[in-house]
Amino acid sequence: MARYLDPKNDLTFKRIFGEHPELLINFLNAVMPFESDRHILEIEYLSADLTPDNPTKKYSLVDVRCRDNYMRQFIVEMQMYWDKAFYSRIVFNAGKAYVRQLDRAENYHLLQPVYTLAILNESFDHKTPQFYHHYQIVNRENTDEIIPGLEFVMVELRKFSPETITDRKLAVLWLRFLNEVGENMRILPPELQENDYIRQAAELCEEAAFTPQELAAYEKYWDIIRTEKTLFESAWRKGEAAGRAAGETKTLERIVVDGKRNGFSLEQIQSLTKLDLEQITEILKRDGLI
Repeated sequence: MARYLDPKNDLTFKRIFGEHPELLINFLNAVMPFESDRHILEIEYLSADLTPDNPTKKYSLVDVRCRDNYMRQFIVEMQMYWDKAFYSRIVFNAGKAYVRQLDRAENYHLLQPVYTLAILNESFDHKTPQFYHHYQIVNRENTDEIIPGLEFVMVELRKFSPETITDRKLAVLWLRFLNEVGENMRILPPELQENDYIRQAAELCEEAAFTPQELAAYEKYWDIIRTEKTLFESAWRKGEAAGRAAGETKTLERIVVDGKRNGFSLEQIQSLTKLDLEQITEILKRDGLI
């Protein structure tokens, strides 16, 4: 009897979708709002490291990034908890991927859309029971008029229920996989077992497929998530009075300082804040911690 690890963990999520293109293609075709004649046929993985051209600009890292046979780019993010800066971060990352398609000598008509798929393990929109949110750049007076370029799909797993989707069975299976497979599961449900792609993804989550070092990293990730959530909540409370922009800066600085005091390595702090190591070092030196 197998013991499964949670596919939402950074280690398992990237193994499934960042190393197996056939699974990522099936997942995207199931969950994204594509017409059948625009389904993805093949992908090319791109660097998840969106290093800026100018070293003074902000560094960012995403979970999975790829380009399909239509030259569309996809950014796939697994977010374990919700914070106020998440909207800004996904727009920032998508915008950076969009503008980096062109060299200075190329023409704007060569630009292709960038899609972001954000899977959220928490709820963020408490005004509606809907769990699936599709954002586009639209004319507010005539929403049929759309400016192509950036699109965002955000899925709230906490709200998801199989009964809420009747016409997209494959999407239901993938979202059930993300929601249900985990350390308390010993037998994969028959509906998931019957789908070749879901079964393969589940096999990649079997504990026996991981080395002791990988299992240690898996557990460390949950420690980081718990600490990160606590630090963010604490820092936001402290920074709210200073205003949104200043508050976000103070939040990141507080996470760097508190992370160091809690024994986190520079690499772990970088994973929490998405800052580059030079910025982290500067903050820690300013506070006398290195």
